[in-house]
Amino acid sequence: MKKQSVVYRIYPHRTIERIDKKIKLLGPKYKYNVITFLNFRSIMTILVFIICTIWVHNGYLYGPIVATIFYIMSETILLDMPIKKRTRKLEKEAIFFFEVLSLALESGRNLTSALTMTTKNINSELSMEFSSSLDELKRGRSFAEALSHLKERIPSDHINNIIFNLVEASTFGNNIEVSLNNQLDFLRDKELLEIKSEIGKLPTKISIISVIFFIPIILLVILSPVIINFITK
Repeated sequence: MKKQSVVYRIYPHRTIERIDKKIKLLGPKYKYNVITFLNFRSIMTILVFIICTIWVHNGYLYGPIVATIFYIMSETILLDMPIKKRTRKLEKEAIFFFEVLSLALESGRNLTSALTMTTKNINSELSMEFSSSLDELKRGRSFAEALSHLKERIPSDHINNIIFNLVEASTFGNNIEVSLNNQLDFLRDKELLEIKSEIGKLPTKISIISVIFFIPIILLVILSPVIINFITK
């Protein structure tokens, strides 16, 4: 039924596939599917073109340009930027999640049992994703299949590397604890570098705020006698 949609006749298969992958990376909270998104973008692009053509001076020249920019930027704003935001959020959650998983494994639990215990005790978006994969296990999927589907919903390469190691450990019986701890160290170092980077940007941000807010106020205070004299004349 899906492939009978007009979207599948208008858009190339590669475009539909790319958008569909991005929508999956936004997680279960994103309620729109690929057909809804592409229809929305097409309709809004046409509306932007019509509005520019009618209301803007020389709109017949600017309309196609503005509509094209909107068409291109809509994917960046509605998909790419939220994906980057979700990536940062999941990577922050990953440190605590995998620390608890590592402790569960050290206590002697097998991988599935350790994941079950971890998801039950942690309330986060990453935990919900793993819980969804565990539900797939209960419905008859293999561990490798369930975690492969999980990778399609996770935008972080670092978390996907850990998931890949979990699949290998389950398939070949490898010791996951050493690899997991190494990945955790990498995520901690990455978060520390990001914090340092944000601290490094503070002077620039403060300077911009000073230019926008404080300097005009200071100038107003300095020039206020001149302004008052000019007004009272």
